[in-house]
Amino acid sequence: MAGDAGQKRLFAEVTSTCTGLISRVALSFENDPSLRRELIQDILLAIWLALPAFRGEASLKTFVASIAQKRSISHVTRRAREPRQVALPPDLPSAALAPDEIALRNDQRKQLVDAIQLLPIPQREAIVLCLEGFSYAEVAEVLGISINAATLRCQRAKMALKSMMERRG
Repeated sequence: MAGDAGQKRLFAEVTSTCTGLISRVALSFENDPSLRRELIQDILLAIWLALPAFRGEASLKTFVASIAQKRSISHVTRRAREPRQVALPPDLPSAALAPDEIALRNDQRKQLVDAIQLLPIPQREAIVLCLEGFSYAEVAEVLGISINAATLRCQRAKMALKSMMERRG
């Protein structure tokens, strides 16, 4: 083949005589119409890039079919490695809380914080640590008091908070 003009001539021949062949080969490998169009474009690009190596030992149709077949196989192989995508149904429930539930929890959290701020400081210190998951022994260690004193402060704070929250709610 002689230069760029020869490549353009051969490519014009491919597009005029082999488009159906390319489309059918792509169809046999890809069912999704948009992905099939991409595959056809990939095949045409591969043909364009391979045309300088075409020596005419086989027919142009055979040359095109071989490239289309190889490109389609590589397309399927590449797609098989991709994670599967599944369309989600429109009525799929969300794992997140509903907006009204979020608002209710935020309101309850604010009420609890307001109630904690009304506690005497010794009970406030103890209950905040309890709510953070500290054991009574750990509360005692942090506050520098006995375990019994820490337990008593936490119990009194819980009872006071329960009473305040019941009155508000």
